[in-house]
Amino acid sequence: MRSEQEMFDLILGIAKADDRVRAVYMNGSRANPNIRKDIYQDYDIVYVVAETRSFLNNKDWISVFGELAIVQEPDSNDFGWGMNANFDRSYGWLMLFKDGNRIDLHIQTKEAMIEDYLKDSLTVPLLDKDNCLPQIPASNDSDYHVKMPTEARYKSCCNEFWWCLNNVAKGIARDQLPYAMWMYNVVVHDMLGKMIDWYIGINTDFSVSVGMSGKYYKKYLPGEIYEMYTQTYSDSDYNNFWAAIFMACKLFSTIAPLVAKNLGFTYNLAEDANMTEYINRVKAAGL
Repeated sequence: MRSEQEMFDLILGIAKADDRVRAVYMNGSRANPNIRKDIYQDYDIVYVVAETRSFLNNKDWISVFGELAIVQEPDSNDFGWGMNANFDRSYGWLMLFKDGNRIDLHIQTKEAMIEDYLKDSLTVPLLDKDNCLPQIPASNDSDYHVKMPTEARYKSCCNEFWWCLNNVAKGIARDQLPYAMWMYNVVVHDMLGKMIDWYIGINTDFSVSVGMSGKYYKKYLPGEIYEMYTQTYSDSDYNNFWAAIFMACKLFSTIAPLVAKNLGFTYNLAEDANMTEYINRVKAAGL
């Protein structure tokens, strides 16, 4: 695997040698001083370019970065993702190389850079041929810190968590595993995740990022809470699924009142008690 220094030398060497590239900056985890480095970190790189079309007319130019294992072009219309993309403004390639390195490279015009550059606190300037990059503070993850919820958002989260458990329970009772799993893992678990985010927020004065999809939960949660959280995942066995559901309920009932108390909100105990009773009855009777 090429080293970090080799990768930066390559990325900047290509940019310096190409007159179309006028500036380079970096986002993502490598721009975050609070993240421990490892070999799996992507290189989230933006080339500020004079124009985009010459790069798109011959997409094979990306081979200069190394031997590709796979590439994705998220601005492409192939999957409907890029339906509103303006290729004259910007374009991106997500590249995984056979040596294990990954570069997420975007090209954008100066006009697009002026609109985007100040929007992400995780930004590090790497090259500026024309002194076109605006002055910015040192890179930090403040844009990604857990945000304090409004009372309405807090109550909505609680209601969605408890309400959608009726759909999970019915899906199990009807032996509709795909539906029950989707409703639990996508909807209910997402509400549990939001509550955990806020729980971490109140314990850190809303000064940290939990990472995408809570990938830093283990770092910020007390050991016993994190252990409970790990038990909210299940395989396809219904007995294990029920155990995960009841653990999710126990965890939610543990932390949601603490979040409410700290923020001056009110936790709806009736929703908690009534839905716990309901899913117990469904489990027992297969209603």
